[in-house]
Amino acid sequence: MIDYRCPTPAEIERAQAETLAVAERLVGEIVSVPDGERTYWNTLYRLEDVADLLMQAQGRYGFMFHVAEDPAVRAAAERLREALDKYNNELGFREDLYQAVVAYAATPEARALTGERARLLERVLRDYRRNGFGLPPEQRARVKALKERLVELELAFQKNIEEYEDAILVPREHLAGLPESYIQRLRTEERDGRLLYRVSLDYPEFYPFMDAAESEELRRELLVKFYRRGGRANVAILEEAIAVRDELARLLGYQSWAAYMLEIRMARTPEAVQRFLEDLRARMAPRLRQDLEELTQAKRAHIGRPDANLELWDWRFYHHRIRKERYAVDEFEVAKYFPLDAVLEGLFFVYQTLFGVRFEPVAPANAWHPDVRLFRVVDAQDGEERAFFYMDLFPRPGKYSHAAAFTLRGGRRLVDGSYQQPVSAIVANFTKPTPTQPSLLRHAEVETLFHEFGHILHQTLTQAECLRFAGSRTERDFVEAPSQMLEHWVWLPEVLGRFSRHVETGEPLPEALLQAMVASRLLHIGVLTCRQIYFAMLDLAYHGPGAPKDTTAIARALHPITGFPLPEDTYWHAGFGHLFGYDAGYYGYLWSEVYADDMFTRFEEAGPLNPAVGLEFRRTVLERGGAIDGAELVRAFLGREPDLGAFLRHKGIA
Repeated sequence: MIDYRCPTPAEIERAQAETLAVAERLVGEIVSVPDGERTYWNTLYRLEDVADLLMQAQGRYGFMFHVAEDPAVRAAAERLREALDKYNNELGFREDLYQAVVAYAATPEARALTGERARLLERVLRDYRRNGFGLPPEQRARVKALKERLVELELAFQKNIEEYEDAILVPREHLAGLPESYIQRLRTEERDGRLLYRVSLDYPEFYPFMDAAESEELRRELLVKFYRRGGRANVAILEEAIAVRDELARLLGYQSWAAYMLEIRMARTPEAVQRFLEDLRARMAPRLRQDLEELTQAKRAHIGRPDANLELWDWRFYHHRIRKERYAVDEFEVAKYFPLDAVLEGLFFVYQTLFGVRFEPVAPANAWHPDVRLFRVVDAQDGEERAFFYMDLFPRPGKYSHAAAFTLRGGRRLVDGSYQQPVSAIVANFTKPTPTQPSLLRHAEVETLFHEFGHILHQTLTQAECLRFAGSRTERDFVEAPSQMLEHWVWLPEVLGRFSRHVETGEPLPEALLQAMVASRLLHIGVLTCRQIYFAMLDLAYHGPGAPKDTTAIARALHPITGFPLPEDTYWHAGFGHLFGYDAGYYGYLWSEVYADDMFTRFEEAGPLNPAVGLEFRRTVLERGGAIDGAELVRAFLGREPDLGAFLRHKGIA
């Protein structure tokens, strides 16, 4: 039975102790095998057993840090995450485990390994090298201490973002421009006899406000608060983490943390990433200038001031306004065609058609919150139950504030030949339905849902033998490619026409509106892309050679890449969660988009709902996970070398 009901703090503490005890027993069994008796099954496979044990404990209990309502449960989950991360880090420095793997690597059986098992041995040995094995003992001890400190800093940084709360309080008359459906969902407070509406930093409240609120002063006030998420404490945490990473990289013989991280990614070097970003920035520069001029003129005409400057808190508002005026595309009106239930029907239809699976609801969900739903993944051809996934789609206090897909249990081939069924969760923050109003998704949220569900497919359809390579455990700069490819479907008339359904009339999205949406897709692509380039270049600058670094000064110095100055007294990077986990890796979103757009050309040629091509994508890319390098997977699917053509076309660049 799949059971992810919310545990008590005591249950989490018990699970932590039991997990560590079992892990230590397994490690003891591995190191006690005589060197002459070492095999794949008693060495490498058992190491995978330890990794699986820790991952499942993190998925069952540590995951509650992101989703539990009870602060005491989140605190216990945080302690478990920290303890298991620390233990896992220590395993990478165990001399006895290292010697066990080295002894196995010297055997005739190990030298004869092929496929995933050979790749697993190579990667385990590579991990030890990257942990300092080969360095003098005192330097290796320093490496270990630095890595332990990074675990602590990451947990603290994430906690400060997830627990950060702020809002603006607005009287009803100052909510001009916002639809009634939005206003009705806002919480209210009474101050000095006045009813005020609370607009928080939660995505379902923040982004619509920035898109449509007429008051420039209130947009500025809300954006400044948003750019302080995480607090000044996170600036200090980040700067310590950058210094720790820099010292660690130099101890291990690398010029920078970026060089250390990129060694095992598709890009290979920081120089290759810098060239990619600089080239893209140069190509986008004319579009950025054109976009900024158009947005500036729109503001001047709107407020009647020919000398007005476009500010950071303006561009979304005028982007939204121009889109509405030029293309008759009003995001709030469009959202009426995307009630969540209809979107889920459409999403399931597309992915079931393409990938030869069925998604079946499971009751009871045995989940951590009543809002959460559980589904099983069934192979449509043989009827075999392959995996499970949860959907937790609405915001609540203390919950993870972005959209993401989490692996709760990874896939792997077990010793008896059976396959361990993966369990995943998609966590998002869409507007919650009320008794009188369904959850309506803006089109950008529909795209987010298709994207994140792409990760769910990657995680649940895996057939990799080894846990190390299962699901989305690929190179970090490839991991987004399958999901980014699947975003294209929400822009296709033949797909949207199947599941859009007006909340009041039941009518599908009108063809003219749909064509207008597609036509507006590249509107202000210069601004949108240059923001992504800025995030990537900032990340790369933070992790280049040298430390300490003044992160606020660097963030401010690079921000003109976006076309805007950074507002005073803000520290946006304190809330940039990707700086932990995607450190020296944010460029991967743009990098993997190159492969995503190129892979999509197969569907453009054969038809977006062609099940033969979909099944080939499933077999060639999704099922293989990280068992083969990302570039090889793409070549196998395309039947040729990948290129930039489709990516540049989708960016509006000839």
